[in-house]
Amino acid sequence: MRNAQPAPLRAIPVLPAEEFRAEILETIGDRQAHPQGGARLASLFCAPVGGELRLFAVLAEDRMGLLHVLSARAGAGYPALTPDCPQAHLFEREIFETWGVTPLGHPWLKPVRFPQAAPGPDGGPGIGLANFLAAQGEACHEVAVGPVHAGIIEPGHFRFLCHGEEVLHLEISLGYQHRGIERALLTAPDAAGPRFLRLIETMAGDTSIGHATAACMALEGLAGCQVPAAALVLRAIALELERLANHAGDLGALALDVGYLPSSSFLGRIRGDFLNMTARLCGSRFGRGILAPGGTRVDLDRARAEAVAAHLAEVFPQAVEAVELIWGSPSVVSRFERTGVVSGLDARALGLVGVAARACDCEIDVRQDFPAGAYAFAHVPVAVAQTGDVSGRAFVRHMEMLHSEKFLAEHLARLPAGHFRADLGALAPEHLVASLVEGWRGEICHVGITDAAGRLAAYKVTDPSFHNWAGLALALRGQAVSDFPVCNKSFNLSYCGHDL
Repeated sequence: MRNAQPAPLRAIPVLPAEEFRAEILETIGDRQAHPQGGARLASLFCAPVGGELRLFAVLAEDRMGLLHVLSARAGAGYPALTPDCPQAHLFEREIFETWGVTPLGHPWLKPVRFPQAAPGPDGGPGIGLANFLAAQGEACHEVAVGPVHAGIIEPGHFRFLCHGEEVLHLEISLGYQHRGIERALLTAPDAAGPRFLRLIETMAGDTSIGHATAACMALEGLAGCQVPAAALVLRAIALELERLANHAGDLGALALDVGYLPSSSFLGRIRGDFLNMTARLCGSRFGRGILAPGGTRVDLDRARAEAVAAHLAEVFPQAVEAVELIWGSPSVVSRFERTGVVSGLDARALGLVGVAARACDCEIDVRQDFPAGAYAFAHVPVAVAQTGDVSGRAFVRHMEMLHSEKFLAEHLARLPAGHFRADLGALAPEHLVASLVEGWRGEICHVGITDAAGRLAAYKVTDPSFHNWAGLALALRGQAVSDFPVCNKSFNLSYCGHDL
């Protein structure tokens, strides 16, 4: 399948569990050793179809721009993928926790979100949320942080297993933001209605436009709706403004974490300018209300486009100057370099996406590999770094800001004429669609499945944070405990996007 291209459920293979596992491993191939080869796991989940519970896997083959979808009857259990495919570990824990389907041979079936584990594979008690790995020996100790933090941030618990000041392992426990959004989406009266879109836009508030874009693409694919060109360009403009605002905010926060106030102060203010540009488009600084299935809820006339372009031309040079102050400060650069390193080999094994992956020399970007909408007609260069450390993640953000500004300047100057919305129409019955969007953190994946009446029977969302939290845990190994704040900020992952 292509991005947002629907397929009849009857066309999706239903394989025996052993064959399902073998097919996934063969399609993924030796991606760890060969960066350009194989596919990666975009989503793995259970969904009820035709009165039975099925496993579904969505595999992204980046270089070919193809999505491979296959399924298996879930039953009580299936041979786990995780021992041979580490990127499946969290997906399989979620499946076990939510549906009670056991991935046989999984090394650590700890709950993902809920305090009580399902029964263990042998019928005995499972691993509880509060069970953490431990180490014994002289100078070994644990440091517990959260879930309530000393700041206005979301809750999450971090357990550092240390030998002296060195972190041996970091365990991350989330779930405090779980709101049951995926289930709530299926209770919305209308898939194109206001309640459905409100849930989508608020599932990860700082990625409202990214998730709304993925949801609209999925519904439009199922309905066979052709979105007007003007709406596609406006969506991309909003998405790149969201990227600019968050990258600017992250770079400012990184500067703050190492005590470099000039860049922190400037970029904190400039982030507000980028958010205000989004507000000028639709009235919301987070872009809520700008998208709708079939197009956009708002029109963008020439006068407003010119005003946003003028504001961007005024503010962006200030952002560049503030970021360049970071690279011009040896003390900041030395604090970033060789801190929180993740190798390219580990990044591919864990299935990292977005900034975290590209900083490890993994050249993956939905805008290049699975282009849709305005990105099908505009090339956005992929920014990569080779170091895999805090410096690399900061550098990728810097380069992406430059690329986003160029994209915005070009498209605000030549907005296509025409309408901004088309009628969605009815969703195709008994079909599946997978839509990918490159949000500012990385790949967003939405999968929708319809029933015989053309209503949504299942809807699965994979936020980039779901892939990347394991990368943060790996980045802390061998680091000092005091490196956690700057490492954490260099990933800047979402708690609520993970929990849904």
